Amino acid sequence: MMPENTVRVRFAPSPTGGLHLGGVRTVLFNYLFARHHNGKFVLRIEDTDQNRYVDGAEDYILECLQWCGLLPDESPLAGGPFAPYRQSERKSLYREYAEKLVAQGNAYYAFDTPAELEQKRKDEPNFQYGHSQRYTLRNSLTLSEAELNRLLDAGTPHVIRIKMPVDETIGFTDMIRGEVSFDTNLVDDKVLLKADGMPTYHLAVVVDDYLMQISHAFRGEEWLPSAPVHLLLWEYLGWKAQMPQWAHLPLILKPDGHGKLSKRDGSRLGFPVYAMNWFDPQTRELTPGFRELGFLPGAFINLLAMLGWNDGTDQELFTLDELIAKFSIDRVSKAGAKFDFEKAKWFNAEWLKRLPVEKLLPEVEALLDEKDIEFKEDYVRQVLPLVQERLVFINDFWPQASFFFERPAEYDLNAVKPKWTAAKTEFFKLIVEQYAGLDQWPPQALEDAFKTLMTEKGFKPGDVMLPFRVMLVGGKFGPHVYDIAALLGKEETIARIHQFLAAVDA
Repeated sequence: MMPENTVRVRFAPSPTGGLHLGGVRTVLFNYLFARHHNGKFVLRIEDTDQNRYVDGAEDYILECLQWCGLLPDESPLAGGPFAPYRQSERKSLYREYAEKLVAQGNAYYAFDTPAELEQKRKDEPNFQYGHSQRYTLRNSLTLSEAELNRLLDAGTPHVIRIKMPVDETIGFTDMIRGEVSFDTNLVDDKVLLKADGMPTYHLAVVVDDYLMQISHAFRGEEWLPSAPVHLLLWEYLGWKAQMPQWAHLPLILKPDGHGKLSKRDGSRLGFPVYAMNWFDPQTRELTPGFRELGFLPGAFINLLAMLGWNDGTDQELFTLDELIAKFSIDRVSKAGAKFDFEKAKWFNAEWLKRLPVEKLLPEVEALLDEKDIEFKEDYVRQVLPLVQERLVFINDFWPQASFFFERPAEYDLNAVKPKWTAAKTEFFKLIVEQYAGLDQWPPQALEDAFKTLMTEKGFKPGDVMLPFRVMLVGGKFGPHVYDIAALLGKEETIARIHQFLAAVDA
């Protein structure tokens, strides 16, 4: 085990929209690794792309992490020894390093306008601003010193690009994938500093990881193509010895396993892919989230942990503390993990079954309040254990338990009427008389009286048990029928029997 306080990990999202479940899984693996090694988990907001910045997105990210219970030790909100934690507030830091790279000959000024580059791409479909084209373009590699100084003195808009080496192979050891290597000829000269003075992701992530003393960097495998640029920046800036260990996490795949799971897949297949509802202030589009559907935060992070990781056993249900204790990066798979919404619902149902009534009570009472249902807390405490195993989501409480609070407005008569007889009507009139005479109203007394009369009248359980259930709840569902009657009470149970008999004999 690593010494305490040596592990520092970070999640560095861009505030451009909703938080995809893949992003939350990246948070989770960072968090688990940090906590397992008594380290620090840092949230850094990478808001350098002002064109894509969306108001409210940063607050949304923080709320998502709070809902999941994955709060960072250092963040824009919490502060910390390496503040500020928004890259836009660190803008003045980056130019120094970009200029250092230019002075070393590892980067260069490029004055090509967006229009010129767009035209170049039209003229040459496979155009790449790299070693094969850089000397044909308008940059400090092709301009005379006098012309370069004139443009810089005049404040002519320009970017700074890394100068990728030619005919080199560079690589690193990924904590998940092992040895990974790249041909530098296949990588273009990425922009490091934009014309507005803001760094791109490539420069900012290296500078900030160095300055914030990040020891391990976990990110999705889609960032692997950027690795050679980052590797060279660590080397060119003289920080190679301090470079974090990298782990590129497997993708979360569509249910059929073909390609990365996207928001469009969720819309098409009818399930959320964002942690929480996201309302886009620009498009006015609402994208649904796991929280609002009724997922418990514990179940949500449990199912995410199992997308690409296991502890080597058949165990699937883990609390956050158990995940922290057992998490190991060498148990993370290289292969992508298929997202199965039915399995996701199973996790939530299992978590709901195990949750103490006290934890569920506030959620359920909020649902009842929304429906203007009058209730007593003690009564809800008794109802909850009877339906808890039938819940997939918290919101299922009402369809599963509404009959405890309201008489059925209608009955599933099709389940009963085809086999209904006058003898059954007589049976239930008699059971009403017997129930009315009971001094005690526990489930066992109700069951004993019912079964005794059933035997006397020659009925089989299937003849009268289903009608009794439909009388009380309206349909063929619900917990043990005698538990239902016991909780409804004598007066209400008898009233419901009478109401049903009037409907079935009409």
